[in-house]
Amino acid sequence: MTDQPANRRGLEELAEGYDAFILDLWGVLHDGLKAYPEAVEAMQALKARGKRLLLLSNAPRRTEDLARQMANLGLSQDSYHHLMSSGQDAWTHLRDRPCDWYRDLGRRMLHIGPPHDANMRDGLDVSLVHDVQFAEFVLNTGPALQSTEIGSLEPVLRQAADRELPMICANPDIRVMRGEAVELCAGALAKRYEELDGEVRYHGKPYQGIYDSCFRLLGDPDPARTLAVGDTLHTDIAGARQAGLDSAFVPGGIHASELGVRMGDLPDPGTLTALFGREGEHPTHVIPAFRW
Repeated sequence: MTDQPANRRGLEELAEGYDAFILDLWGVLHDGLKAYPEAVEAMQALKARGKRLLLLSNAPRRTEDLARQMANLGLSQDSYHHLMSSGQDAWTHLRDRPCDWYRDLGRRMLHIGPPHDANMRDGLDVSLVHDVQFAEFVLNTGPALQSTEIGSLEPVLRQAADRELPMICANPDIRVMRGEAVELCAGALAKRYEELDGEVRYHGKPYQGIYDSCFRLLGDPDPARTLAVGDTLHTDIAGARQAGLDSAFVPGGIHASELGVRMGDLPDPGTLTALFGREGEHPTHVIPAFRW
């Protein structure tokens, strides 16, 4: 990867160089309310050329639920080959308890999250508790209400940290866009928990485990011919770098306001270079939107 990523007009300029694509959802394929029409067309064009498409989300919910949500936004299951989420990865680890850290968690779980994440508890051998004093660990899927501040969750986080409860974060994202609005995610709560000296185990981008799961689903493609596309530097682009993959950055997603652009625009080169320098991440390519 270079410090000066190449600006591309769209996927047509990139498709020949890659066999598999790992695609972020929110800020790349949809805006939280509806799919970007150009993104749907680009996915169809890639599939028609024999490319393998895996959608990778830091959504704190299982893939069966996420697939229904994607369909409602205009991304049908026949538009991609595979779907993986940070929530699914966390749920699988809680079900299978594959290492000592998970086996030592206990079974009494406090869930911090909204009602629509309730299926994260289905099929698990756990007892849900509602008082932090009775919990053995915390499952964090994000604030229950649309919010831009930690607010009322601070006392619960402090109590859990005082009791040294391990936390599982099912979405490392700090914030996300819903249309033009920005909301906090589970990663913001996890970051605050670490500031309180709490222990956190993360699932999702940018952590290597989620990419291992993706590669298994894709049939272990050549990493040198796999492209990750995302709009968030510290998750999508950092995760691709750490997994040894090329990356394409979409500036009109979560970084749009600080870059002064909308979806489909390319920022001033100096502004873009300054952002990459601040974040310490340098993608392989920059594309104005996920479009052909």
